[in-house]
Amino acid sequence: MTTAQAASMTAFPSTNSAPSQSEAAPRPRAGFVGNLVLVEDDPDYREAMSAELAEHGFDVVGFADGPPALEYFANGHGADVVVLDWRLQTMSGLDVLTQLRRRGVMLPVVFLTGLSALNYESAALDHGALDFVDKARGSEILAKRIRLIVEAGKQPPALVREDKIVCGQLVLRPRISRTYWGDVDVNLTVTEYNIVHRLIEQAGDYVSYRAIYDCVHRAGFIAGNGDEGYRTNVRSSMKRIRNKFRTIDAGFTEIENYPAFGYRWRSAATCVR
Repeated sequence: MTTAQAASMTAFPSTNSAPSQSEAAPRPRAGFVGNLVLVEDDPDYREAMSAELAEHGFDVVGFADGPPALEYFANGHGADVVVLDWRLQTMSGLDVLTQLRRRGVMLPVVFLTGLSALNYESAALDHGALDFVDKARGSEILAKRIRLIVEAGKQPPALVREDKIVCGQLVLRPRISRTYWGDVDVNLTVTEYNIVHRLIEQAGDYVSYRAIYDCVHRAGFIAGNGDEGYRTNVRSSMKRIRNKFRTIDAGFTEIENYPAFGYRWRSAATCVR
């Protein structure tokens, strides 16, 4: 049975016993395996998958998009596992995962998506997801994998250790691809983070336009007009990155350009891994 909790949320208990309208989160019942939050923008698929997972013993709370799911956890609710679609209405599942980690929600995360390409799976796992399941595998396989996570009490890698790179006022957190200037999140995209990380790897030395562009696309990828048209794309990316830092610190000058060659992160002596 489905009980409407809010415009963007539905709860599926693991049995036919319906919760009261005032119940904010699912409660354990007979045959209970775990509490599960499902974030999926397709309402029909979300409802069908929630019902099928409920038959496998999960109490499911469903959301159509990332923001209401993040609000759910911000309001103090919990879960045993979070299942994310990749493409959502206003933000990607990867962004939802990143936001969860930034807000201290260190729950196991599983991606359930039709985007089965290796690069999507790799990105999800690199950002701390514990599993990546193609929607074509169906609810039975998904339920088995989630059950293994819940029953084994697995924790996301970020709980075990979170490395950071410090370079003066700059702090990089590689596991969640976040960049901080002092204590302030610079709000770089994952691609922009990769560029800054590349500069820090070679702090004090210039990194070529080509090497920076390879952070955005695979090595050897060609874009723009002519053999070196990618330089325009790199300059645009660097301008956006600099502007984001300058929004926080108007005197930001750490990224320097060597005309016709590339860019560097100026201060190397203060970098500590």
